[in-house]
Amino acid sequence: MRNTTKITAAVLATGALTLGLTACGSDKADTKAKASDPLVVAATPVPHAEILDFIKKDLAQKEGLKLEVKEFTDYVTPNNATEDGSVDANYFQTTPYLEDFNKKNGTHLKSVATVHLEPLGVYSQKAKKLDDIKKGGTIALPNDADNESRALRFLAANDLITLKKGSEAAATPQDIAKNPKDLQFKEVEAAQTPRSLKDVDAAVINGNYAIGADLSPAKDALALESTKNNEYNNVLAIKDGNQDDPRIKKLAKLLTSPEVKKFIEDKYKGSVLPSF
Repeated sequence: MRNTTKITAAVLATGALTLGLTACGSDKADTKAKASDPLVVAATPVPHAEILDFIKKDLAQKEGLKLEVKEFTDYVTPNNATEDGSVDANYFQTTPYLEDFNKKNGTHLKSVATVHLEPLGVYSQKAKKLDDIKKGGTIALPNDADNESRALRFLAANDLITLKKGSEAAATPQDIAKNPKDLQFKEVEAAQTPRSLKDVDAAVINGNYAIGADLSPAKDALALESTKNNEYNNVLAIKDGNQDDPRIKKLAKLLTSPEVKKFIEDKYKGSVLPSF
């Protein structure tokens, strides 16, 4: 069993309040003492928390790093927690998602290490190949802007739809120019896309949520995103200004170490790919 902590928005709110009350008394001495404190990192369960747990168990002590992993099952709370200081860093997202989140929420998050890629895939309980998806069928898509446009570009790359020229970077279903199968689209929270499979003809699912639902991207996907020239690598993110925290530097080094590369390759067997 992993020694991780699952937290809720309510707990975060309490933590943020406590942080706000104590911040008034902070000074440079507190910042220096921080180097020996546990590094609290927010992560989605699979594969991010699993990778961090491997580091915590097998690598962190040698580097003098105390690591605490807090699990989340959504893409919003970890960033808010990193911004308000409830956690020190997070590991769950891609660079495009981070940049879009900053733009829309006025946050100041920054990537400090590129770690792995989780290929996006199309999955179905009703079709054995893409051509089997029936005319008028429904496909579930992640509903956040970055992953939805990524999913639509992926469907276009596999000739299920054609997008309007120039719309690709921020595509929504309204930007579909050609839809030969008259497919319908159901927008759901990214974490819920695996659960939607029983209700739709197919779903575009992020790699971490596919693995968490006991799907094997390398075996079960009808189509799998290519790793070539892919911008959707997953990163370790912090609040801008914390780059010199020695604990952050140690974790970034460990996340891109040969030991972690081997762990990813051995455990996920092509469903998660190291990016370093």
